[in-house]
Amino acid sequence: MILHGHATPTAAFLDARASGRMHHAWLLTGPQGVGKGSFARGAALRLLADAAGPAIDLPGIETPPDHRIVKLWEAGSHPDVMLLERLYRDKTKDFARSISVDQVRGLSRLFATSPSFSPVRIVIVDAADDMERSGANALLKLLEEPPADAIFLLVSHAPARLLPTIRSRCRVLRFDPLGQIDMTAALTQALPDSAPHEIETLAAIGDGAPGKAIRYAGLDVAGLDRAIESIVRSGDPDNGERAALARSLALKAAQPRYEAFLERLPTRIAAEAKRRGSDGDGQPLADAVAAWEKARALAGSAVRLSLDPQTTVFELAGLLASLNRSMAHAPR
Repeated sequence: MILHGHATPTAAFLDARASGRMHHAWLLTGPQGVGKGSFARGAALRLLADAAGPAIDLPGIETPPDHRIVKLWEAGSHPDVMLLERLYRDKTKDFARSISVDQVRGLSRLFATSPSFSPVRIVIVDAADDMERSGANALLKLLEEPPADAIFLLVSHAPARLLPTIRSRCRVLRFDPLGQIDMTAALTQALPDSAPHEIETLAAIGDGAPGKAIRYAGLDVAGLDRAIESIVRSGDPDNGERAALARSLALKAAQPRYEAFLERLPTRIAAEAKRRGSDGDGQPLADAVAAWEKARALAGSAVRLSLDPQTTVFELAGLLASLNRSMAHAPR
């Protein structure tokens, strides 16, 4: 896999490696979905493959697909690497809410014996923000007294939420949103069967985050955005558009599209608030900010609290409609 974009953090990582002054802990920060996790996995694979040999003559963090270490990696059976992430629960068909302290303590298995293929042993935590407090404290002990030749790659979408002592023991690599060219290339690689027009649409709505855009693939998010814009423009005086949208997203088969709506709607209201702020609109700006706060709270809790989708969409669409009404009553 080729990592598109992120030349600056990649160069910093490779320079540290080439200099022989490889830091033992790296904190990969930036918006969710921009490629931090992909970098961590790609960098870990390249380090393991380089250390095990034969030597690799490729730029960046790429590893040839025919390298002997790749088969172990893809099978999830490489003994010198461990990935900490939220566990998937078969019973509930959902992910655990956090990375548990038991998972972190399980790293002792990695360091209890000598490395199998090279001196390097790697831990990936994706995302470090998901660790329980006790798990974070357990990881801190390892970072304070790292085992020999251990490298920790911590992915973080919100580093301010981490323990300051964890942050202080890591070298930070900042990952910014991708530009249009890299975004299109990343999506084309990830979605090889998608038509060019869908790639273009996803690149436009992904905010520079391929991971975010990929979640929208096949959901006709452009259609959702058109419905949102129509309600903003018309104010939906008879509630007909709100009701139709609510019915269409209430179906069980529409759950992924419903969740996309929950993400897109607060973003649209925030954009309206920003526009009103730049225009210097007083009360309309306050109305938009209030609508955004309500939308963010409702959309953010809808899935977690298992709120009724039809009722939730209808209420959220009402906040959209209120934007039109607040502008209509604004003083001229």
